[in-house]
Amino acid sequence: MDLKLSGVSLMVLLYRFGSAGAFFFALAIATYAVTSAPNRVASRLGLRGLKRQRALANNDAWAAIEPLVRWLGVRVSGIPTEEQRAGLDKQLSLAGDYLGLTPEEYLALFIVSAVGGLIVGLAGGAFFDMVVLLGIVGTVIGGVAPYMIVSGEAQERIKNISRGLPYVIDLMALAMSAGLDFPGAVRQVVDKSSNPEDPIVEEFTLILQTLNLGRTRKDALVAFSERAPTITVSEFVSALVQAEERGNPVADVLLIQAGTSRSRRSIRAEELAAKAGVKMTGPLALILFAVLALVLGPAMMGMTNNL
Repeated sequence: MDLKLSGVSLMVLLYRFGSAGAFFFALAIATYAVTSAPNRVASRLGLRGLKRQRALANNDAWAAIEPLVRWLGVRVSGIPTEEQRAGLDKQLSLAGDYLGLTPEEYLALFIVSAVGGLIVGLAGGAFFDMVVLLGIVGTVIGGVAPYMIVSGEAQERIKNISRGLPYVIDLMALAMSAGLDFPGAVRQVVDKSSNPEDPIVEEFTLILQTLNLGRTRKDALVAFSERAPTITVSEFVSALVQAEERGNPVADVLLIQAGTSRSRRSIRAEELAAKAGVKMTGPLALILFAVLALVLGPAMMGMTNNL
């Protein structure tokens, strides 16, 4: 019996040492890859620089780890390929240049978050005597967390743009009908907004800046459709681009788009109202069951006691 216990203890000990050895070996390889990779200086000008300043001013946690992420971003800048860098850059663009991150810093944030998750997992594992399991779980959760956060920000941003674009089209149509040109109508959208951090206002601010730099209206609108790939934005951009190519009055196109957007809003509201009734069926059934239980429960208990 003692020999069996000794054998089991030896296997557990070997398992722990093997796991620790594999972890430190992987950490050594990752450290070597980071330190030996060629450096690339990241650019943070433009909208991302503005987003960086806002995030540092409003988010104390990000301000605390930003120097580490920025330093590590330069260290890992040579690891991703151009295709991988373009994929990371697109994720950040869809999220509205989240925290003003560059693709290299986004990759560095994955590493920092994974290491933070590992530390939390090891601390919790030491308390619950599950160091290896919770260490692995913490690393996985920490590594996935930045992607989940950025994806959530992208979905929320695209949803806000889809909701706000019909009102913007109405304002632009009214401004151009009053005699303003397209840049003037865009400037009205930017100036009349009460929230400069609204995603739709940020996008039209970027369109106005692009036009001021001398680029064509088509380039600015196509870039907008790439940053917000929704059906509403695609139809808006396609209509304006076709109007410019065919020489049609942009004000008339905007009026048509405004009417179409209002019709789509009404249809969407009716669809949501119809779905709301179906979604309320389950909660109402649970409430009815709870009420019946409260009413009939005491009666059933009294009948059981009498029997």
